[in-house]
Amino acid sequence: MILRLAACGTFLASLMSFPMSGPAHAMVGGAPPADPAIARHVVRLVGSRGNSCSGVAVARDLVLTAAHCVPPGADYSIAVFDAASQPQLKKVTSVVRHPQFDPATYLAHRATADVALLKLAAPLPAPFAPAPLARERTVAVGETFIVAGHGIVERDGRPEGTARTATLAVTGQPGTLQIRLFDLATKGERAGLGACDGDSGAPAFETDPRHAVIGVVSWTTGPQLAEGCGGLTGLTPLTRYRGWIVETAGKLGSSLVP
Repeated sequence: MILRLAACGTFLASLMSFPMSGPAHAMVGGAPPADPAIARHVVRLVGSRGNSCSGVAVARDLVLTAAHCVPPGADYSIAVFDAASQPQLKKVTSVVRHPQFDPATYLAHRATADVALLKLAAPLPAPFAPAPLARERTVAVGETFIVAGHGIVERDGRPEGTARTATLAVTGQPGTLQIRLFDLATKGERAGLGACDGDSGAPAFETDPRHAVIGVVSWTTGPQLAEGCGGLTGLTPLTRYRGWIVETAGKLGSSLVP
C-alpha cells in the first residue's frame, strides 16, 4: 500500500514505536535511477484495490515486501516494465504475511512484523535476479544502506518503471524491531533523500558488492518529523524474521540465494 499515514507530532524514542508520514511522491531528494546491479532485484507490486508498493526478488518466483502492502481481500501482481516503460503484470498466486504482523499495532504507530512473501505464478523474466538475505547481525549507528524503490512519479502520479535509490545512514537506536535512516547531508532537519509513496516494502541493501537485503521500508516522515517524506525512512529489519522467510520459501517451493 502507498505510504499515506497519519502525522505524528512528537518523535517517540522507544524502539517499539515510530512517527508516521503523510502523502507525497516517489523516492525524494533528487534520488537517481538505480545502478543495474541494484535495479535487477527491485520490483513493483500492484493490487486490485489500486494500492502500489515496492518489493525485492529473493527467488526467481518469490518477492519479499512489507505486510501492510498486502491486506486481505485483494488480488496482487508484479508489474514488469518493458523498454517503453509499459507494465506487464505477473500474477501473484500466494500471499503469506508474517503471522505476528498486527495491522492494529502498525496503525497505532508501533513496530510489528511488517514482512510478507509473494509467490509468483511464473519466474520473473530476465534481467531480474534474486537478492540474498543479509546475515543476522547488529546494525550500528552511522552505518549506511542503499534503499531502492519504485515510487510514484510526481509529474503524473504513475509509475515510470525506474527504480530509484538513496544511500541513507542509520540514526537513533537501531535494533531488531526497527531501524531509522536519514540523509547524512540533511539529518532529517530539512528535506533530503528518502523513501516515499510507492516505496513501502522497498529493500534496503548492504553497500558491499553482494547487496544483501537488510530490511524493508515500513514508514517515513518529513523533515523535523513532520508529515510527508524526506526526513526519516523507517525499516523493518530482517534479523528476527530471516528464519521465517527461509522456512516459508521452502514451503512455497522457492529456492533462495545461498
